[in-house]
Amino acid sequence: MAGTVLGVGAGVFLLALLWALVLLLCVLLSRAAGVARFSVMFVFLGALIITSVLLLFPRASESPAPEVEVKIVDALFIGRYVLLAFLAAVFLGALFLVLIHHMLEPVYAKPLRSC
Repeated sequence: MAGTVLGVGAGVFLLALLWALVLLLCVLLSRAAGVARFSVMFVFLGALIITSVLLLFPRASESPAPEVEVKIVDALFIGRYVLLAFLAAVFLGALFLVLIHHMLEPVYAKPLRSC
């Protein structure tokens, strides 16, 4: 479904834009004086004809074309696991060094003062 936004195609947005412009033109022309005031009917009828043509003669078929199944192949599978194993070994080594140098640091007793 290429070319869709929110599950609908470009035609829906085209119709929405058309009717928004027709509504704007109708509001603007309704404030006009004289013969221009009656052009609202022509604008509305023109939009109605354009809408009916777009709805009755769609460009695409109703059923989408069957999609070809794409087989995904992971070419970097082994390299990724080698990198993961290397990073796991480095992490465990760093954790061991932190354990030795930080958590198991000896605490020496302070000498007693003699009077």
